Amino acid sequence: MSDTMTLVLNHKEINRKITRMAYEIYERNNEEQEIIFAGITGMGLILANLLATSLSGISGIKTKAIEVQLDKKSVAEAPITLSEHISVEGKVVIVVDDVLNTGKTLVYALFPFLQDHAKKIEVAVLVNRSHTRYPVTPDYTGLELATTLSEHITVDLSKDNFTAHLH
Repeated sequence: MSDTMTLVLNHKEINRKITRMAYEIYERNNEEQEIIFAGITGMGLILANLLATSLSGISGIKTKAIEVQLDKKSVAEAPITLSEHISVEGKVVIVVDDVLNTGKTLVYALFPFLQDHAKKIEVAVLVNRSHTRYPVTPDYTGLELATTLSEHITVDLSKDNFTAHLH
């Protein structure tokens, strides 16, 4: 793999994608009182907060962002916990991550919500690489990007200059 990085989304484009995703979430869930955004540790949590803030700005829907804490390198072996215990019974939960590659991390991130009788569980990702090996498809996608298996996407939402790079 080369060290060359190609910018695929800049700050303005990422903000536009987040706004568009928030409008899509509102259109599909406009009768809901509250939506829980469950961001996967790291960039998924930051994206969940950004989506929650954007949705709150365009609708009267109450939003809450929580963290799905897991180890992405050993997701099948490590414990999966939530940053806080909240009831999702009868509520819409949107599990959020920055990049969907094989789907393994997202499938495991669903576990904490399966026994709590959520009304609906949806998935939002900023970039979908479409290499899924697990039965998960995003309901909300910022960018569909065809990549090779050896290429990687790195998303950085941690500063005031959001970026997504292909390398």
